[in-house]
Amino acid sequence: MLPGQQIILPARGPVPQLGPGVYQRDGYIRASLLGTPRFEGSTLTVPRIQPRTPAPGSIVIGVVSRLSPLQALMSITVVDGVPLPPGEEFTGVIRTQDVRATEKDRVKIGESFRGGDVVRSQVISLGDSRSYFVTTARNDLGVIFAISEAGATLEPVSWQEMRCPQTGKIEKRKCAKPLDME
Repeated sequence: MLPGQQIILPARGPVPQLGPGVYQRDGYIRASLLGTPRFEGSTLTVPRIQPRTPAPGSIVIGVVSRLSPLQALMSITVVDGVPLPPGEEFTGVIRTQDVRATEKDRVKIGESFRGGDVVRSQVISLGDSRSYFVTTARNDLGVIFAISEAGATLEPVSWQEMRCPQTGKIEKRKCAKPLDME
């Protein structure tokens, strides 16, 4: 359930008591938290999902915050599908050798990512005390959202190019294959 989404109750018995994570508006029972509704006795609740710290193998989503010729730094805001509380972001480092699986020596960070890009990646190891090494070297990993120089949302046209719908201009990115196209 997403916050605000209507909770459909099975057609059984009386209306339940509403507990934490649930509210009623306009005659409908809705979730106020991200999570799965459950009954605790006769009380309907949506328990809060506790975010976890990234671990090797975790799929993370973050925003590219800084670029250098050898790496891109991103602020990780989602770990394994669970958003982190505001102010509790982690730093991910995408090194040139971790951008793609082939032709690693020809990767240019500036042609793969730009500041503000939203990137899906996988944690490969714990870096230093402040960051995690992440990779985009799978088809389903890479840029999932980017804004063009003209201010429009870019559309992926291949695994390494995105197009601005306003200007038609092509911009290079390491694109993630959409999950629904698997």
